[in-house]
Amino acid sequence: MLTLIALAALFAWMYLAFFHGSFWRGDQRLDDAPAPERWPDIVAVIPARNEAETIGEVIAAHLKADYPGAFSLVLVDDQSSDATAEIALKAASADDPARALTVIRSEDLPADWTGKLWAVHQGLEKANDIAPDAKYVLLTDADIVLTPQTLRQLVAKAERENLALASLMARLDANGLWAGLLIPAFVFFFQKLYPFTRVNDPGENAAAAAGGVMLVRKDALAAIGGVQSIRGALIDDCALARRIKDITPTTKIWLGLADDEAVSRRDNGSLGIIWNMVARSAYAQLGRSPFLLAATVIGMIWLYLAPPLIALGFAWHHHAFAMVFALAAWTVMARVYWRTLQLYDQEPWQSTLLPIAGALYTAMTISSALQHWRGRGGAWKGRYY
Repeated sequence: MLTLIALAALFAWMYLAFFHGSFWRGDQRLDDAPAPERWPDIVAVIPARNEAETIGEVIAAHLKADYPGAFSLVLVDDQSSDATAEIALKAASADDPARALTVIRSEDLPADWTGKLWAVHQGLEKANDIAPDAKYVLLTDADIVLTPQTLRQLVAKAERENLALASLMARLDANGLWAGLLIPAFVFFFQKLYPFTRVNDPGENAAAAAGGVMLVRKDALAAIGGVQSIRGALIDDCALARRIKDITPTTKIWLGLADDEAVSRRDNGSLGIIWNMVARSAYAQLGRSPFLLAATVIGMIWLYLAPPLIALGFAWHHHAFAMVFALAAWTVMARVYWRTLQLYDQEPWQSTLLPIAGALYTAMTISSALQHWRGRGGAWKGRYY
């Protein structure tokens, strides 16, 4: 039995390495596309709830964008109890920027909306007032800092490739013991779940986006009925990508990894922070299905934990073939993971620790289900869904 389990794990990792969209390569990156004949108008919408720690740097970075066309910025203060709005306005006026910041305060949250999407919806309505001719909307988060070139590069790519949605997965904070162990693994798991090459192929069914940076064509938003059509989604970025890619069989979306083009300033220094980030949406990712939860837990144990446990836990003379197959599976796992670790400047030996990260993420997924069953699912900044 152990031999069969180890051999099956090896076959699974060989499949993932060679036949799963080369997800581990991390080669979907933002490049310098040629400038379009005319730079379209852009408006950015940022929902912010108690983001005083990061919002000043974020707003200052947006207003220093070297984008050649018209660019407006709307911040939706989602009933913050801190000085988010005041800090944002101060940052906007500090350098006398050429571009203006508009700040609005969110109205009370309706029962059938998530807080972020309700804030985005109000921001989009305001954006239509201040920039009615904008071709694209930049949906971005209050902890994401862009370089001056990022918006220009995104728009140039969208224009060149006729993209309805162009998204960047921001570089996350991976400093410290827990973040160093778990954040690269988070990026790896996301790429495995949604292979970027398949997301970026209009002929493939896969659809995903990274909510920190999403450049969306306004006509695509209109075609899906705006964010109202996904108003209850906890994983709103992937839900939006799914709706947009389904507009027509040829609608194109693009998802890539960022280096310094988009950097998250959200602190991931403690296990609790990362745990809460995952637990608030992991069970929703499984459609809140107990059967998918059970299958996921079994699959994670088999794929990530069985190889090292078998390789290290049994005597050679009793289970030699099982140990060889398990060690081979662990080796392929580590080799596939190494490319993601390189993105986060980590050492090669750390790739062998992926099973530990897998075990913790499995526990987070179970925790997510428990929270939902207790009526406390989707917890985020004082709200429960």
